[in-house]
Amino acid sequence: MTSLPTLQIGQHIARYPIIQGGMGIRVSGARLAAAVANAGGIGVIAAVALGLNSPYFDRTERNVSRRKEQFFAANRLALIDEIQMARRLSPAGILGINAMVAANDYETLVRTAAEQGINVIISGAGLPMQLPGLTADYPDVALVPVISSTRAARLICRKWERQYGRLPDAFVVENPNSAGGHLGAKWEELDNQIPQAEQIIPELVTYLREELGQPIPIIAAGGVWDRRDIDRMLALGASGVQMGTRFITTDECDADIRYKEFHLQAKPEDVVIVPSPVGLPGRALRNGFVERAIANDPTIERRCIVSCLHTCKCRDEQQNYCIIQALDNAARGDVENGLIFSGSNAGRAERILPVAELMAELVAPSP
Repeated sequence: MTSLPTLQIGQHIARYPIIQGGMGIRVSGARLAAAVANAGGIGVIAAVALGLNSPYFDRTERNVSRRKEQFFAANRLALIDEIQMARRLSPAGILGINAMVAANDYETLVRTAAEQGINVIISGAGLPMQLPGLTADYPDVALVPVISSTRAARLICRKWERQYGRLPDAFVVENPNSAGGHLGAKWEELDNQIPQAEQIIPELVTYLREELGQPIPIIAAGGVWDRRDIDRMLALGASGVQMGTRFITTDECDADIRYKEFHLQAKPEDVVIVPSPVGLPGRALRNGFVERAIANDPTIERRCIVSCLHTCKCRDEQQNYCIIQALDNAARGDVENGLIFSGSNAGRAERILPVAELMAELVAPSP
């Protein structure tokens, strides 16, 4: 394959079939999303907990109910700021958000993004069964669930078609064996019970085209690093790819430079599976914090800050740690006391480079 095809999701057509994965907290914000969109891909802002490190939230507020109310209000205002900044930086690009079903302010964030003119809403961390209802007044917004099985796709399609008279505009299919961040699989399923891309993508293509009769685009996510990987996924039947880790070591990535350099210095053996208060394993880079989390070290603080999730073992059972605090620490540069999510390809980056240069490398024909 010499030239990459375009990628159409709903009414939006990207020059290249590359979606930049949403990475929170503030790892993929306005700057990274806009740069990817300007380079011909689809740029994605991670909508989770943007208010935590914003002017709208007072971390010193001691009243729990006021702190929670302020936090959710701050998330909404910070998301508006981020979308508007991204649009200023990329007036004509295709921009999206990644919104977690598991977040307590999920509905507010989805509605806010649609109101602000976002082009694409990618939604995972649970099945987004109500997503079409939340965006019914904004038919131009493309809706893209994140799944890891054909069964999940079938459930979503049946529900959406029956209740809303529509189908998803695309599916992001995550491979838990290689993706970064929280994984849509149980501990015991990793590595041995989860279908690889070579199985799940053709299976999903068959379902969508033959059973459903709709050629809904499939976006392969997890373990995609270079043009060879992109070509391999397209050959399996995917219409595009989603890449997260690869975009961390770029100038425009919104995380602190120390976060990027930690990724740059990582080795493949530094990628580990870590427990999380959401109840699912995550893939991250080994550091002091992760070693303590794996060891269930009693010195780890287990104070819930704002009750941000529907299910949280930190809040409900005083286990693990506060996930948004851990992610925020890392993104702000405290790389020893924060959680640094990463895909399985960590350690392959050679330098920090501009997004435009990386995109040019990704779309160049593979040798």
